[in-house]
Amino acid sequence: MTSVTDTPIPAVTRLIATDLDGTLLRDDKTLSARTVAALTAAEEAGIEVFFVTGRPARWMDVVRNHVQSHGTAICANGAVVTDLRTDGDLLAVRALERDAALHVVRTLREAAPGASFAVEMTTGINYEPSYPPFHLDPGATVAVAEKLLHEDTPGTGAPVLKLLAHHTELAPDAFLALARATAGDRASITRSSPSALLEVSGLGVSKATTLAACCAERGISPDEVVAFGDMPNDIEMLSWAGASFAMGNAHPDVLAAATGRTAANEQDGVALVIERILAARAEGRTEAR
Repeated sequence: MTSVTDTPIPAVTRLIATDLDGTLLRDDKTLSARTVAALTAAEEAGIEVFFVTGRPARWMDVVRNHVQSHGTAICANGAVVTDLRTDGDLLAVRALERDAALHVVRTLREAAPGASFAVEMTTGINYEPSYPPFHLDPGATVAVAEKLLHEDTPGTGAPVLKLLAHHTELAPDAFLALARATAGDRASITRSSPSALLEVSGLGVSKATTLAACCAERGISPDEVVAFGDMPNDIEMLSWAGASFAMGNAHPDVLAAATGRTAANEQDGVALVIERILAARAEGRTEAR
């Protein structure tokens, strides 16, 4: 892996895919003026910018004002495609089947005693009494996961986007490895938090697979995509894109997966690369004259 100044960029960049927390956003969850300017300049140059995040669609206000004509964002680690120009209209949903979610719950209760769970649905999040206090969604239902996932009539409940599993004692990477070893045959399991908090999606659902589908709809190839990320839930996306940059603050596995490295989120690492892409494009136009 090389630095931002050495990493080759695509001859043609048609789409930028960027994670939010720990990547595009600063630690205080804001966008710097430099980053806003870079995003605007990229869109004005005809490069689509996709926000690709583990956040639910309802937590996208921080970037809602910075989408351009397409308005598309990929949320919940690929489980949802939404149009940020609307009130959160869902363009596509890739749900986690409830029986698979129940299997993961039962498996982790046995393999990691003390685990607690939350269920993210298209209607909002619900969680267990022992799950860490959740203040962003005060209307949540609190009950054991088995009850939250129960359906009187199969297929009639709101689609499940993610199952969240938290542990107070296990190390984050150890919890992830355990979950993948014991339940990874039924669901996609990853993490983006510094704590032992796992994110469980439908089998085969990831930022990468949903981004690939969105790009295919637009006739955009992986070689025309530049991606940014910092945590394990970004690895598949970074591996899929033709050029990818791990943030300076990234998890070691992310650093290993990306083709390049940029500055940390606090130092506007995404903006730095976008500026380089736009400078190379401008230089190419000048040379062509």
